[in-house]
This record gives sequence, structure tokens and C-alpha cells, in this order.
Amino acid sequence: MPTYTALTTLKSREQAESLAEALERMDPAPTGIGTFEVEDGSGTWEVGGYFLDRPDDAALALLATAFDARPFAVSELPEVDWVAHVRRELSPVTAGRFFLYGSHDADKVPDDVVPLLVDAAMAFGTGHHGTTRGCLIALDRLVSQGEVARKVADIGCGTAVLAMAARRVWPDAQVLASDIDEVAVETARANLGFNDLDGQVECLCCPGFDHDRLQAVAPYDLIFANILKAPLLGLAPDMARHAAKGGYIILSGILNEQADEVLAAYHEQGFAPFERDVLGEWTTLTMRKI
Repeated sequence: MPTYTALTTLKSREQAESLAEALERMDPAPTGIGTFEVEDGSGTWEVGGYFLDRPDDAALALLATAFDARPFAVSELPEVDWVAHVRRELSPVTAGRFFLYGSHDADKVPDDVVPLLVDAAMAFGTGHHGTTRGCLIALDRLVSQGEVARKVADIGCGTAVLAMAARRVWPDAQVLASDIDEVAVETARANLGFNDLDGQVECLCCPGFDHDRLQAVAPYDLIFANILKAPLLGLAPDMARHAAKGGYIILSGILNEQADEVLAAYHEQGFAPFERDVLGEWTTLTMRKI
């Protein structure tokens, strides 16, 4: 079955992010969207959509005009076994005590680690991205400092790597994981099964904390939110309402230049800076409710 890409370029990050949001509302909708800065020093940004059916040329032309982008270049991709390709590309990742690996690397798991299996077919959130790895490093630090969380929430959980990691290090903790995308929630549940954690993390489909279960279990000793700057800023008041006094939050999906703005927004909601981890272009913030 062929797939299609639609690519364009724009003059600024803001335009690119707005166009990416608009692409999500197309019909047929893309199965994935990427936004990248072109590394030529020009400040140009590229936006790409990936489609199972050929995208509507007229709709793409309207979007390009509306966001002052170059006309989309649409290409048909040949059939490729992407899972096999990803397996070749994804090597195990170490983040503190955590060891993330695919089933094809099961024979490489060391004895002295906390293993987390995330298969190649579910590559988003495997730990190869600096944001996920930054969150795991932050969690590892809290554990090393003797912190014990009784209640944990993973907001925007994706593959639930962070929720699973928390459950591994605190086996008595009540851990809830939520995502706005039902596919992500189903992926999270599948990952729990792969890791013999069935029934040990409660997976919910909702935006933010907008679910009766998340609200009933609060307040949380630790909350993860590995999303993006804009939703993190919008989520700040709810984070304050659902975090326990003295509890921690670990925030990521933050570009380095955005970190101070996110830090200030959460400080206004009663969180004090605790640690900052920088991995490449991404910052992970650990803060504590005061």
C-alpha cells in the first residue's frame, strides 16, 4: 500500500507550527506531521504531512496560501517495511538506571538495569528523543535522592514509557497515564502487556486532567508532562491543582530557548525550580510544589 508525503517550507517557526496544526484538520487527515528547521542558517522551517491516501491538492494549495508557505510538493512513497527499518536504526538507550530496548535487542539487556521494552512498531516515545530521555534522567535522580511517590500521573503519555518507569521503581505506587489520542492509549496498554505490567498502570483517554479518575486520585506526588510548550503553559493551573504540596513535576517537550518562559509560568502557580537537564536542543524541568 503506497503512502504519500506533502512537504513545504515557511519563513518562521510560528508559521510552521500554525500550519502543522491546520494540517491536522485536513480530510483525509495525515497519519503524522513533522516540523523541522532547515539546517542551512536561513531560518527556514519545513512542514511535512504523511498520508495513507493521496492528500487533496486544492486543500493543500489553500493552506499554503493562508500561511504564506511555498506550494506543497506531494510525493508517493514506495512500500517499505518500516518496522524492519526502524529495528535496524533503533539501538538500546540508557537513561540513568533505565534501559529501553526493542524485542530485537532482548539479548542485550544488562543485569543491573531497570528494563523497559518498547517495540519498534511503537517507536514514538522509545527514549531516543531527548525529551523522553531527559524525563527518565530526572526520575532516576529523584529515586537516587530517596524520593518515594505514592501517586503518579503521566499526562500526554504516548507509549507510557514514563508511567512504566515510575511503576518499576515504585511498585506500590498508584500510576495513571493519559493521552488525548486513543491510539496512544491503546499503544500504552499494549506496552504494559509487553512489560508484564498489565493492570498496574491505569490508562485513560482525555485532554490534560479532564477525567474523573485523574481528579479522584489527586493530589499526585509526581506528575510527568512531556508534551510541548504551548500545552504546558495552558496546563499550568491544572498542574498546580493536582500536585501535592511538596510533590514534583517533570516537564519536557521544551526547546532550550523556551525553558525560562515555562519556568516562569509554573513559578507563578507555586512551583519552585529544582533541576534543569539539557539534552541537545531540549530542556527538561523538574520543579517542586511549595
